[in-house]
Amino acid sequence: MNRIKVDEEEYWHSSKCKAFTFDDEDDELFQLKESKRTVNSLRDIVDDDDDLEKFSWSGEPVGSISWSIKETASSSNNTAEGKDLGGQRGSSSYGAFPKQASSYSLSSFFKGRNKHGSFQSLSDALTDTGFKSYAPELRRPKADYKDYSSDWSPKDTVRRLQRGKICSLERFHSLQDKLQLLDEAVAVHDGNVITAILIFLKRTLKKEILFRELELRQVALRHLIHFLKETGDQKLLLDLLRFLDRTEEVALTQYREHLMIQDVEKRKEFLKGCVGLPFSLEDAAHVQDHYTLLERQIIIEVNDKHLESAGQTEIFRKYPRKASILNMPLVTTLFYSCFYHYTETEGTFSSPANLKKTFKIPDKQYVLTALAARAKLRAWHDVDALFTTKNWLGYTKKKAPIGFHRVVEILQRNNAPVQVLQEYVRLVEDVETKLNLAMKYKCHDVVIDVSPCCVWWGGGGSSCS
Repeated sequence: MNRIKVDEEEYWHSSKCKAFTFDDEDDELFQLKESKRTVNSLRDIVDDDDDLEKFSWSGEPVGSISWSIKETASSSNNTAEGKDLGGQRGSSSYGAFPKQASSYSLSSFFKGRNKHGSFQSLSDALTDTGFKSYAPELRRPKADYKDYSSDWSPKDTVRRLQRGKICSLERFHSLQDKLQLLDEAVAVHDGNVITAILIFLKRTLKKEILFRELELRQVALRHLIHFLKETGDQKLLLDLLRFLDRTEEVALTQYREHLMIQDVEKRKEFLKGCVGLPFSLEDAAHVQDHYTLLERQIIIEVNDKHLESAGQTEIFRKYPRKASILNMPLVTTLFYSCFYHYTETEGTFSSPANLKKTFKIPDKQYVLTALAARAKLRAWHDVDALFTTKNWLGYTKKKAPIGFHRVVEILQRNNAPVQVLQEYVRLVEDVETKLNLAMKYKCHDVVIDVSPCCVWWGGGGSSCS
């Protein structure tokens, strides 16, 4: 009786749920961590042993190529059997899939030898026909081919190009689709899309058809002309301009080709051929002057190179030439002529007066250039003669078409002496400008001469009365 009572008390006081305890040994989480740590330690031991191999139930090494091939073949075979299961439900025997033994393992594949100990190259292993039959093919996701294979309309294609998506334009075969594509691009006013489609049309259409259609689409036509100019496709550009009957643009385009000719004689002959092109009157005069100037520069260059090498001319000995005069602008050629050939008569090609007359150089430009050249040589007598004129009575007078205040500035930049500066400061007509220049360049005699008509204020300022 007492035994039964004790058993009943143990039953009613016992519970399947354990109470909370601070002892880690009774914690299930602690036990789980211990088991995981044990498994990891075993894995480290296995990884450290290079000779340890795992085998499947068929005896093949797990991870070997032959094992991978059989796994792939068996999975495909199981799929096919699942599809034909309804027709073979009554049959009790199945045809065995022929298995081909392989002499390669994954470790021996990378170590360069097979199970039998013979070495084989990586290329030989990869080209094995047995591997090619069952090796899965790596393909791009089908979503990646969407931009290339989908049947986008011209409008959708333009929108995708505008967003920077890759779209194939080769699907548009008919002329109507291509022109609709171009019209949609023009409608969105996106120059990059228009240019991309024009490149496609230029490659897929005959130029006569392309020119005829672009003549009706002026926006696209301007884009194509700009593109051809930027890429330097001169032949197609000239054909397009001739088709449009733009004769002046054809002439200017041909004229620009001289920039690519490096040989001076060939460039001169090319410019000679450009003189007869149908330019406008103003452009024709410029082309003629260009040809004449280059012809003149060639003559001057040959002559001066001979004089410089002979060493008999003082100016070439004292101031050797630093660069060739060929292909230089007209103003540079005039400066060169005023520097080296200022005293020559008008009859010579290198004379400054001859250049002024031939190319109709204005007086202001000629005086500025000649003044800079002679002041650089410190030829003050030539500077004085440049501004001295005589009237019909024989009286001399100094006159400067550029204004004497600019003459003073040029002379000062070339370190002219104070006596020369004072002479030209006195010729400045405006009294306030004259006084400011005299004070700036320290022409004290001029300041004293002008000061009686001015009221001086403290600090160096003045006010003319």
